[in-house]
Formats: sequence, C-alpha cells, structure tokens
Amino acid sequence: MEKVLLVRYTEIHLKGLNRPYFERALVDNMRRALHGLCPKIEREHGRIYVRNIAEEDFPEATERLTRVFGIHSLSPAAAVDKDWETVVSAALELMEKRLAEGGPARSFKVLARRSDKHYFMNSDEINRELGGRVLDRFPELHVDVHSPEIKLSVEIRDMAYIYCEEIPGANGMPTGTAGKATLLISGGIDSPVAGYMMAKRGLTLNAVHFYSYPYTSERARDKVVELTKLVSRYAVEIKLFLVPFTKIQMTIYEQCPEKETTVLMRRLMMKIAERIAKEDGSMALITGESLGQVASQTLEALCVTNDAVDMPVFRPLIGFDKDEIMDIARRIGTYETSILPYEDCCTVFVPKHPVTKPKLDDLRASEAAVDFSEMIEKAIADTEVLVIK
Repeated sequence: MEKVLLVRYTEIHLKGLNRPYFERALVDNMRRALHGLCPKIEREHGRIYVRNIAEEDFPEATERLTRVFGIHSLSPAAAVDKDWETVVSAALELMEKRLAEGGPARSFKVLARRSDKHYFMNSDEINRELGGRVLDRFPELHVDVHSPEIKLSVEIRDMAYIYCEEIPGANGMPTGTAGKATLLISGGIDSPVAGYMMAKRGLTLNAVHFYSYPYTSERARDKVVELTKLVSRYAVEIKLFLVPFTKIQMTIYEQCPEKETTVLMRRLMMKIAERIAKEDGSMALITGESLGQVASQTLEALCVTNDAVDMPVFRPLIGFDKDEIMDIARRIGTYETSILPYEDCCTVFVPKHPVTKPKLDDLRASEAAVDFSEMIEKAIADTEVLVIK
C-alpha cells in the first residue's frame, strides 16, 4: 500500500485545448510549494498525484498545498492494486483507522468512481459490494446516502485510490497563468488581501511600498516585508520595491493645498508605481481601495487617482465592506500582522478636512504648480528591491 496525496482541480477543466498549459503551471507551483520534501508529482485524467512524501511530512505537505491557487481539494489516499480483495482490505483498514482517530460515527456512504471502464464492476456495483463488506466488518454503522458522517471514496484508475477525507484547497487559477501586476502594498489590512485575491486569479505579483523615514519607523518597514512574505505563501514569489517617499510627501505638505494632500500623494504614488511596474514587465496595478471607505476612496477621488496613470488599475475590494475584508485577512493569516501599531506614510500628515469630491482640473493644476520630476527620479533611483519567497 502506497500513501499519496490526490489533488483535484475544477476551473482548469474549462480551459479546452489550453488545459495542459494550466495543468503544467499548477504542477510547477505545487513543486515549488513542496520544495525540500522531495515529491514526485504526476498528472493523469483530471487528477494530480503527489508521491514519495515521507509519512512524517504528510501534514506539512498537505498544509502547503492548501495554499496553492488552482487546487480545489486534496485527499490523503491509499494507492493499491486493483485486485478486488486488495481494494476491500485497504478500505476496511482505512475505515478502522478513521473510526479510531475521528471519533464515534454511525453512518457512512461508499462513493466509487470508475475511470477504468474495463474494470469488472461498475461504480454502482462497487458501492454495493464494498458497502456490504463494511457493514459486515462494522455492524454498528448504517448506510446514509444523503448525509453520511463518513464518505469512503474509491477511485479505480491506473490503481485503486481509497480515501475518507477531502480537504478544501485555495481554488482559483494557477499563479503565473494570467500575467504580472504590481500591488501597492501599505502596512494596513486591505492591500495584502487585494494582492491575495488577484494572485488567486492567476497573476504573478510584484509589490511597491512607500515609506517616509523618519516619520515611519524601521518596524513599519519590517511589517510590510512580513506581510509580503505572508502573501507570498499563496503567490509563490514577490519582488518588493521599497520606495523612499519622504521628500515628495514633505513637498506636498508644504507647497500644496492642505485639503488636496492625500489625493495628490495617491496620484504621485501611482505615477511612481506605474514606472516601476512597466520597467519590471507588469501590465496593471493593484490597490486595496474600497469605495467610500475613506476620503481618498470616493468615486470622485478614485477617478482623479486613475487619471495619473495609463495602466489598468485593479481594485478587487471595491465593493467589500471592512468586516468582509477583515474576515479574508484573518483566513489568509495577514490580519494579526496588519494591525500592529506601526504607521505607514498614508497615515502621516493627514489633513483635518480632506477633499472628498476633488475636481480633476484643480488637482492637475496643484500638481503642475510644483516640479516633482527630479524628486520622482530620485525616489526611483534610491528604491530598494527585495525578492520575497
């Protein structure tokens, strides 16, 4: 008996003739996620099998794979020869282990899938025959086809794969199959969630963070690096650009209308992020903005911000409320780091009465009144780059 991880995917099935490309990308990402565990990964007819994992590494391998986008679910399974008595013996052993480790249960169901159409029994016959053998061995159980406490699954393929557990995966599309985009990441709750959601749709992520030392501390910088690491558990590898923004931010504060400072800051951040994104091969920007959440995220402010760049700007959280965003942050493990009390540059020099309905012509005029070009070039030239894995 061989223990394997049986991996399922769903959305990839819709890709027609391009499906092999997405399957290969998924396998590559799985191999990266399992680095150091020496896996052997095989594809076959809508399933992916992970073999050669040491018994003590199975929990770690399973946890890592649940964070790989493109995986719908996975099951630790026993792979045995298709000889019927061998199948029955393995199924009974698995049921005995499940009843011993999983607590008391009273009902079960056998769920057979026969991909090998030459097998001497069809799926219904396997269900009935194996169900009868389970009842003979465990008379305290009964069959419940609608809401069983235990689902004993058997897949007849090149071998027989038997399992009782189906662990949810991250779903989505394999990272790297939809191109590259650049995330504007702050130290808050929203932007890491936005990056996670776009990586789930297959994007490779880069990230740009703006800091204003000494008004923001080294701990604030370290917090963003840690948040990027947490997102990279799902997004594979992220190149993080750390941009010094103090000179630009102070100039805005000193020379521009106070009520416009937040929106002007956003415009200049977008301009710099677009420059970095284009130079690194990204085709879009990503932000964590949610409509109406703060003054710079009103519809008017978002339109003024968009005017600063030519790239598409993805805002996956635009229709989410804060509770929904926090729920996702908790689920993906970024929330506790995001709420650490270290300020980022978006929270310093905040005007008392920010403009909520900025007019584009007014903002363009305020921006044109100050020559930011040299400051932008200097900020880009002094940008630090980290590769986060």
